Amino acid sequence: MSNQPEAPVRVSFEGGIARLTLANPQRKNAISLDMAKMIDDFCNRVETDTTIGGAVVDSVGDYFCSGADTKDLAASSSQPASTEALLRTSAVYEAFVRVGTLPVPTVAAVVGGAVGAGLNLALAVDVLLVTPDCVLDSGFLARGIHPGGGHFSLLGRSLNRQQAMAIGMLGAPISGDQAVRLGLAWSAHPGDTITQEALRLLRGVSEDPDLARRIKRSAEVELGPQAVSWAAAVEVERGVQMWSLGRKTEAGWQKKPARAVAER
Repeated sequence: MSNQPEAPVRVSFEGGIARLTLANPQRKNAISLDMAKMIDDFCNRVETDTTIGGAVVDSVGDYFCSGADTKDLAASSSQPASTEALLRTSAVYEAFVRVGTLPVPTVAAVVGGAVGAGLNLALAVDVLLVTPDCVLDSGFLARGIHPGGGHFSLLGRSLNRQQAMAIGMLGAPISGDQAVRLGLAWSAHPGDTITQEALRLLRGVSEDPDLARRIKRSAEVELGPQAVSWAAAVEVERGVQMWSLGRKTEAGWQKKPARAVAER
């Protein structure tokens, strides 16, 4: 019997569908640098394997993703202007940007909740499924840092300006049911069936990967975004977020946020 720890990201490729599963439940699937590299490798496979017609992003445990690993964020806070800090933060964001720019239709299954970069990852996909009582929370304000990863651009793809401002600027959390009513999520399902529903939605595209990729390309061209591009939004937010990390300092990560959204 092997004593090696299980990988914090699991992947599978079967029946025309690629599946990316966050598997670090002890840390509420917070995305570490190692996990970011595994997500990047997964995306490389999906991009180059033309037998894949769709991709699912889900998780192990009762919480989808609590954001970037606070250990990495704390390290970046010590010297936010350093090359190392920039590369560290960018690696996490690049992981979900890669997921969001995959050439195939993508569906995420969010159980329990998503906060910060975890919410960015959930919003990066084409179609979002949620559990009814999950909590979707920007989380940046509660942590005392500026949003990053093109957060407002991602919110604005599905919400109107006021809704995006309430969630991203004022830090207002919403439930899965609210997300469906607002149009941020497609539908709500129990935790024990949500991944199966995601796989069911991708059944058609999995049977014709070439067509699926062409449809995805057309949809991206026709649907936008209409304002600043997501890639530009990442650049716009990066410098200000690094400033906020420096203001917080490394020691600041030892303090609990005013509203500990990631601990729910």
